[in-house]
Amino acid sequence: SETNKSSIYRLICINMPNQSNVSDFYCKFDEEFKYILLPVSYALVFVIGLALNATALYVIVFRTKRWKPSTVYMFNLTMCDTLYIFTLPFLVYYYADENDWPFSEPFCKLIRFLFYANLYGSILFLCCISLHRFVGICYPVRSLYWINARRARQVSMAVWAIVLFCQAPVLYFSRTRDVDTERICYDTTSPELFDDFLVYSSVVSVLMFALPFMVVMVCYGLMVRKLLEPSFGTERGAESERGGLMIIIVLATFMLCFLPFHLTRSLYYSFRYLSCNLLEASSIAYKVTRPFASANSCVDPILYFLAGQEIRSNLTKKKRRPQKNAQAQTNSKPRFSLGEPLSSLPLLLVCSFCTISPSI
Repeated sequence: SETNKSSIYRLICINMPNQSNVSDFYCKFDEEFKYILLPVSYALVFVIGLALNATALYVIVFRTKRWKPSTVYMFNLTMCDTLYIFTLPFLVYYYADENDWPFSEPFCKLIRFLFYANLYGSILFLCCISLHRFVGICYPVRSLYWINARRARQVSMAVWAIVLFCQAPVLYFSRTRDVDTERICYDTTSPELFDDFLVYSSVVSVLMFALPFMVVMVCYGLMVRKLLEPSFGTERGAESERGGLMIIIVLATFMLCFLPFHLTRSLYYSFRYLSCNLLEASSIAYKVTRPFASANSCVDPILYFLAGQEIRSNLTKKKRRPQKNAQAQTNSKPRFSLGEPLSSLPLLLVCSFCTISPSI
């Protein structure tokens, strides 16, 4: 059929940047599954993510009286997710119509740009939250001087600047092309620019995924070691146990959302010059993991709900404690300062992936 021919031609173009050598790398295999998988998965992410992130914004903006550094990071992460979620209906329509883009090329560029901005913005804000929690747990006294809302806002502005600068080339690489009666909105770039895009994508993956991921792993590893110290275990055994569980959940979710996408994408790009069997397997794996990368916009709040306590307290917030109690907390000894970050650790670890502020 015409649809099948068109699908095969698009696959060849995507993987064969040098069109004169297309016959050397001709691979014929069916990708019809993506026209069901991607629209359905993106639609689910849109519905669930919109509801959860709207709740997140409500909690942060209307129920949070005093913004702590974690609140600042959570707000920016929520905005990052929300901007991307609003692009999903257009992708649902595009893939449901079997790669026929009905909109303009600038809008195609914007859609692709927001995907990568959300992807790497989420990773960088996750890294910021991990560093924030690491300092609060491992250096509780020093954190009083190092960490405040003003610095968190400055760091957030720097993160946005880095994301916009590093993802700006996507606006150049992303383009549309008319093929037969259809218009493609490339999720990478046009065939003649693919080699340049491959270099750019590899550099971005190392700087904005691999390095932050290593930082997150180190931070959580050191926090686990701190939680396992006898002084922590004897005084706050239940909280330490729950904190350890949340660390496992967060890292597992991180590796499910971001690691498979980057791994399969790298293989997909690398196998374009190898055998058709490897190319087909990597292509299927890459397209299957794309919804997982998008799902980070809605999976994170679910992890927050698993923690339970903070969301209920934020949504049903009562009057503030008397000023006397607040003053007593301010004048507490360093021992309380050590306990405060630990007591909020489980929720803050969970919300390293979520978009709702757990710390009010």
